[in-house]
Amino acid sequence: MSRPDLSVSIAGVELKNPVMTASGTFGSGMEYSEFVDLNRLGGVTTKGVANVPWAGNPVPRVAEVYGGMLNAIGLQNPGIDVFCQRDIPFLRQYDTRIMVNVCGHTTEEYLEVVERLAEEPVDLLEINISCPNVKEGGIAFGQDPKAVEAITAAVKAKAAQPVIMKLSPNVTDITEMARAAEAGGADGISLINTLTGMKIDVNRRTFVLANKTGGMSGPAIKPIAVRMVYQAAHAVKIPVIGMGGIRNAEDALEFILAGATAVSVGTANFFDPYATVEIVEGIERYLEENHIGSVKELIGAVS
Repeated sequence: MSRPDLSVSIAGVELKNPVMTASGTFGSGMEYSEFVDLNRLGGVTTKGVANVPWAGNPVPRVAEVYGGMLNAIGLQNPGIDVFCQRDIPFLRQYDTRIMVNVCGHTTEEYLEVVERLAEEPVDLLEINISCPNVKEGGIAFGQDPKAVEAITAAVKAKAAQPVIMKLSPNVTDITEMARAAEAGGADGISLINTLTGMKIDVNRRTFVLANKTGGMSGPAIKPIAVRMVYQAAHAVKIPVIGMGGIRNAEDALEFILAGATAVSVGTANFFDPYATVEIVEGIERYLEENHIGSVKELIGAVS
């Protein structure tokens, strides 16, 4: 029997396999390249990139919690100039797709990065709309369906690459946000971003994170993420990239069966830097053992 076909397509972009990295957990590839052969991955999603350097939040800004971690990094990044000069040329050395995560405080800041990337050799844009929208009084773009649709349409009008909108799980109805992104012209959606959490040091009687709250990620959030991916995949016709607590091939396959075309591995990279490649191998092994010719046969197979 020939080897199973692991390739998938996201908005017309062919990935050799459905395993990508999740933004913010893999640097921009260089940081993990001594552990992981980036050629083995379907794609690398970079850390969030803004129009200017961001210092991020004050420390402490990472805390281990039961079943995962909290982070309040604040999207620290060196800005688009350094990213284009240093990180894109590095990633172009490898046979993997490049998805750039774009962040901003305002629509104008997002568009500045998107327009700059129009001339760069990257494959996909992932728009992180879980950032506070300063002009709207601190409400995250991703928590208002009208704002989701509006910023999606604005980005699509300027983008040269397919646009994947990264959705926040901190909402009442994820399908409403998914439909809003689709209505704005998104080429795909990715979910879930982190859930808002908190940890208190009972001995010091203070917050563990300087920011008080942080984004919860890791294995504990996986059942919530699978449920939201399932709901979103059934609400829209555009492809879904699933993420949230994936640490092995079985986890990844759950998301694919729920309707995800591809998956992103995040927190697992911190405790197992080889996780992504092991997940690729595990998916291939599952297909072989079950005599399945293509991973595409599994996308949304559970309904």
